Amino acid sequence: MKHRLFREQQLTCDIETAWKFFSSANNLSEITPKDMGFIVLTKMEDDEIYKGMLIDYYISPLFGIKMKWQTEITHVDFKKSFIDFKKKGPYKLWNHHHEFIPNEEGVLMRDTIDYELPMGFLGEIAHRLFVRKKLEYIFDYRFRVLSKLF
Repeated sequence: MKHRLFREQQLTCDIETAWKFFSSANNLSEITPKDMGFIVLTKMEDDEIYKGMLIDYYISPLFGIKMKWQTEITHVDFKKSFIDFKKKGPYKLWNHHHEFIPNEEGVLMRDTIDYELPMGFLGEIAHRLFVRKKLEYIFDYRFRVLSKLF
């Protein structure tokens, strides 16, 4: 079963600052809880995001078990939006749409994540018991960190 997580946050910065920060995979570990063991493996000399870009990570989402995750950037609309799509990782589906909307207060950032767990009804039980809560914890953490940064 597919699920959706939606978040939005007002950032008090200009679009150039927001785009530069969020389109760089090098900044992901800064906005991910430390207990997730998030490590970016891909070495990026410049932070220019582009369609087809592959980014590899290690992440320990549950019980400290280290997993490899690979995302592909499947869409880029410069300074407006981008999508990262899971190619390899613990989810059956992970499609994360990032949107940046300039306004009079700075930039409204929106995250829409469509995701699905593997293992059918067992995945659904895991979702109800702890996966949904873990995702909310991660994005609540991001909200707090971004409130301080921007």
